[in-house]
Amino acid sequence: MKTVINEAAREILVKYNVDVIVAGGGPAGIGAALGAARNGAKTLLVEEMNCLGGIATSGMMSHWCGGTVSPITSEIMDRCQAARWENEIERPGWVINHELLKLVFFDMMEEAGVTVLLHTRCADVVKEGDKVTGVILESKSGREAALAKVVIDATGDGDVAARSGAEYAKGREGDGGMQPVTLMFKIGGVDWDNAVFPGSFETRVETPKGELQALAKKLLPPPAGHVLLYKGTIPGQVVVNMTNLTGIDGTSNTDLTRAEITCHRQIPAIINFLHEYVPGYEHCYHLSSASVVGVRETRHFKGMYTLNEHDIVEARVFDDWIATQNRFNFDIHNVEGSGLDKNGAQHHFTCKGSYTIPYGACVPAKIDGLLLSGRNISGTHKAHSNFRVMPICTNIGFGVGVAAAEAVRENCSVRDVDIKKVQARLEAAGVTP
Repeated sequence: MKTVINEAAREILVKYNVDVIVAGGGPAGIGAALGAARNGAKTLLVEEMNCLGGIATSGMMSHWCGGTVSPITSEIMDRCQAARWENEIERPGWVINHELLKLVFFDMMEEAGVTVLLHTRCADVVKEGDKVTGVILESKSGREAALAKVVIDATGDGDVAARSGAEYAKGREGDGGMQPVTLMFKIGGVDWDNAVFPGSFETRVETPKGELQALAKKLLPPPAGHVLLYKGTIPGQVVVNMTNLTGIDGTSNTDLTRAEITCHRQIPAIINFLHEYVPGYEHCYHLSSASVVGVRETRHFKGMYTLNEHDIVEARVFDDWIATQNRFNFDIHNVEGSGLDKNGAQHHFTCKGSYTIPYGACVPAKIDGLLLSGRNISGTHKAHSNFRVMPICTNIGFGVGVAAAEAVRENCSVRDVDIKKVQARLEAAGVTP
């Protein structure tokens, strides 16, 4: 039996030749594409799903969790508010209407002059020595090439950076344990007037049949075992963050397949639990599930600097900041089961203020022509649990995109870019340390 097949060499058409390629159209990629294009760079955004937004849309995330003062995240929320549907409730800007958000992202890309390519995966990289000069695209159209002066990896898992040979480690230090995955889903038929909405692992809700988190831990199929419920934008609808699977490597197709199947199978048991034990959910029903399982953690790349939890607690303002005024908690989901990891901190988290992301954490240590954007930047397991959330990833992306455009403008390496010029452009766009 054959164990290896040699693929024949072939010529690949160069379909695109641009200044900046952004791989991945999630929040980090949205920010990066806007940062690059709005600063004059000819930009190509590549996304494997049928829409932009990543976990914010395809992943059916309930809301923009995590705090940041960012002109891009504010613009996104403001535009969603301005375009609010007639049947939507008056809602905070951070609550997501997934279908509306898809349209907002398309509009923002078109207005900025970004070329968007959907249904396409970055299958490999083009390199000259240790410099990334483009990507190999794989799609229904076959294999094509796109060349650029700068490539930004906003894939979450760092697929492009990994294929470039950039150094990384997976999961937490010591044993490589990674946070569990979740398939978000939406339900209807909830009696909002009498319903409860536990929004964190530490939220305790007493009912006549017992406390909800304790009941979930006892009665739901493990490793599911917590209650997280968020109001949607349409009356009676709720977004549910309760499926859970540990031991999954989000860079493995077999693990991802197992995760999708297992999490889908957890949904009927969760709905039955809601019917029986959660006030206001007696007649709820399943409306839809996310298109992709949500992966929280995989590769952490080695950058020129590695952001750590002490930088966050101390609210450090780096000299080479590119994303500012970020604030969240250490949201580490239990690597072994349901609920919050023993090293996580949410309600009892304290820090000295908001923190910044250094440019050095976005520059791979040994690979040139490439920048990191989003949860794949250089950070410790614990720090990652703080900066991995969507508003902060968008914020990081915008800073990285502006830096990429500046490198193109100055015709220099991304690691040699003048950070003061980048910061001046960021400040002109409303980003302040």
